[in-house]
Amino acid sequence: MAWVLKMDEVIESGLVHDFDASLSGIGQELGAGAYSMSDVLALPIFKQEDSSLPPENEPKHPPFQYVMCAATSPAVKLHDETLTYLNQGQSYEIRMLDNRKAGDIPEINGKLVKSIIRVVFHDRRLQYTEHQQLEGWKWNRPGDRLLDLDIPMSVGVIDIKTNPSQLNAVEFLWDPTKCTSAFIQVHCISTEFTPRKHGGEKGVPFRIQVDTFKQTENGEYTDHLHSASCQIKVFKPKGADRKQKTDREKMEKRTAHEKEKYQPSYDTTILTECSPWPDTPTTFVNNSPTPAPTFTSAQHSTYSVPDSNSSSPNHQGDGTSQGSGDQLHPSATIQETQQWLLKHRFSTYTRLFSNFSGADLLKLTREDLVQICGPADGIRLYNALKSRSVRPRLTIYVCQEPSRSIQLERQDTGNGDNSNGAIYVYHAIYLEEMAASEVTRKLALAFNIPLHQISQVYRQGPTGIHILVSDQMVQNFQDESCFLFTTIKAENEGFHIILK
Repeated sequence: MAWVLKMDEVIESGLVHDFDASLSGIGQELGAGAYSMSDVLALPIFKQEDSSLPPENEPKHPPFQYVMCAATSPAVKLHDETLTYLNQGQSYEIRMLDNRKAGDIPEINGKLVKSIIRVVFHDRRLQYTEHQQLEGWKWNRPGDRLLDLDIPMSVGVIDIKTNPSQLNAVEFLWDPTKCTSAFIQVHCISTEFTPRKHGGEKGVPFRIQVDTFKQTENGEYTDHLHSASCQIKVFKPKGADRKQKTDREKMEKRTAHEKEKYQPSYDTTILTECSPWPDTPTTFVNNSPTPAPTFTSAQHSTYSVPDSNSSSPNHQGDGTSQGSGDQLHPSATIQETQQWLLKHRFSTYTRLFSNFSGADLLKLTREDLVQICGPADGIRLYNALKSRSVRPRLTIYVCQEPSRSIQLERQDTGNGDNSNGAIYVYHAIYLEEMAASEVTRKLALAFNIPLHQISQVYRQGPTGIHILVSDQMVQNFQDESCFLFTTIKAENEGFHIILK
């Protein structure tokens, strides 16, 4: 008997005359006793055609999709995984796409998710010895990272972090509802991990893997959502372009029948779903966007622009005054170096520099610090170590007339001239604003003159005329010009300053 009939076909064919008869007939035929309507509809003989219920064999719909803007190789067989060639140090875009259907994972609506991008080994043999392989690479390339994020190029990524102990990974937060692109740079090349027996070694393949997590109730991003990866090989600069061209030329020489066995080359590389990287949830700290985040580990470099209020007392770490203590001296002990780092808001790196004295830290170059701490904190630390101040835009030297200046006796010049003539002592005035008001203010400060008593500042011109010092005049002063000045009484009980 043809039981595999749809409900409407059964009714139209007259096999079911009424509701009660249909139930009893089905029950007798199957020998299963009484059935409810829900039981009947659940039977395999009544196949549901509701489009809202996906078939059991339909593949799971991934919540996210990651697309790397780099062409795949044309020399890959049909059923093999795609292979993409990258140039060492070149920035490649990975587009982070929200692929959810309506109603999928509603708990992340309006919230950020965290993704960790890492470059790992494709060969299982190298995966087992990954730690030793990376340590050897680190020894040969001190201060370098295997993977970096090109921050100026990236779009929509927030709270970017790297771990100095994990040179092959970078993490960030992003909003799935917004356009997000992460530009990565891979600095290791495939031939660096091959046995150096003879020339022409075949480079090992790597994998670019992205793991994405949502926030848990305690604020940590450890609840896994999705993982995907792709196979890559990394060449020295321009090497990937040459390899892609070579593969294309080889395919053009093949017959049409042979070409059918190979995949076409695609302009972009779609990362395919995979298992999450095993140590992903525990290697990084809580990244919840709280107003004042606290880190459980001191080994993380945070790529973030220092807050505009970072010099306020709330950010100083202690109530000590700034001054000569801001300079880290080579003679500083390890403990003093740690205190200096804390005072200058580098607490994130105290553990990383736990064995560094002042001399050790001062020996690091700007490039070293950028590699260790990231661009933002690396440059900030370098400037703090060198105590770099803003160079003045203009410097002038000013002295009062001899009648009111400090007079010093000339020393014997060695040529028999022992005259006791007076010399002028000048004060250096450093200008940043290049304004007349700044000249007045700094003259008052340098010569202990009450600012409110200075009525005007003039410059003596041709034939002894007095020219009012304006902003435009100051901007046309030559750097390191020298001036003598005198004061004359003004009508309002103040006085004028005359620059000569």
